[in-house]
Amino acid sequence: MRRGLTPSQTVGPFFHGGLLREGMNVLVRQDTEGQRIRLEGYVYDGDRAPVADAMVEIWQANAFGRYRHPLDQRPVPLDPGFVGFGRAGTDDAGFFWFETIKPGPVPFRGGVMQAPHINVAVSARGLLDCLWTRLYFDDDPATATDPVLRLVPEARRGTLLARRQPGTVPPVYRFDIVLQGDGETAFFVFEF
Repeated sequence: MRRGLTPSQTVGPFFHGGLLREGMNVLVRQDTEGQRIRLEGYVYDGDRAPVADAMVEIWQANAFGRYRHPLDQRPVPLDPGFVGFGRAGTDDAGFFWFETIKPGPVPFRGGVMQAPHINVAVSARGLLDCLWTRLYFDDDPATATDPVLRLVPEARRGTLLARRQPGTVPPVYRFDIVLQGDGETAFFVFEF
């Protein structure tokens, strides 16, 4: 898709007031298949100050590795108890959280499987467009060989790891997002 002639404008201060509703950060129901996890983190700006009015969106495959999307027609179970999309705002400390499941692996080109991962979009005041990235699980052995993560310069791969917090049941993974500067999260550019 090509952009039209109207240029992008920065996101204003009230954008997430109309886009967030209570409960959008809970992707699971009682009958959802898979391992329950809690995903939490903070959004920071380039000075490592918290971004209090950011919006974080996630979408992911279900526990079997299938997306709830019409283009995903693979013969893999589609869990009716899992929508696969969530949205959360940050609080005054830049904190956000989701209750979801650990996704299953999904195929990549050439029959290679991708490690379990969650797609992430971040919108915040002052950005022209939302930022796109992924998170991987630091304790999953498949993460080390993921074909997309291996395209990211090695020094920046750590910015895409959600780190399991010790002693948490169900597992809690921490994934902080740094919008710019030292330790900036690796963001992806998509060509449409």
